[in-house]
Amino acid sequence: MALSGRVWKYGDNIDTDAIIPARYLNVSDPKELACHCLEDLDPRFSSEVRPGDIIVAGANMGCGSSREHAPLAIKAAGVSCVVAASFARIFYRNAINIGLPIVECPAAAAAVAAGQALEVDLVQGTVRNLDTGETFQAIPYPPFMLELMAAGGLIDYTRRKLALAPGRPEP
Repeated sequence: MALSGRVWKYGDNIDTDAIIPARYLNVSDPKELACHCLEDLDPRFSSEVRPGDIIVAGANMGCGSSREHAPLAIKAAGVSCVVAASFARIFYRNAINIGLPIVECPAAAAAVAAGQALEVDLVQGTVRNLDTGETFQAIPYPPFMLELMAAGGLIDYTRRKLALAPGRPEP
């Protein structure tokens, strides 16, 4: 599973309030959340992000609170993947739960610049800078996580697994 896109580069400790400001926490529509994604940190992000783009950040991406709105806003904005030096654990789990691919790769996070093009291979665990030719190694996703990502997140993955369960009664 390879993803490619243009880089939006941010630093360390990008907290969930920077990803989706608290004033929008009463919003549940992903498209509306996408309109406000990163607006206080980078006002041009929501209007200029393109489907497939990739966010690259430093250490502790998604720190702060456990708000599920943050990865949801990123995914709804069309971002295909987030690469960071490290992630706050609750953000990591929330991203996986909604099917937003995230990759910890400190070397890539340090070397990549805004506007460059990346290709992230979740199977191989590689992050390749298409502009410089550099390739960085991250930990590949295990097969069950690839299935979860392909399904679109934990809920859809679980629905598929239950639908395939032997002996399941017809609805």
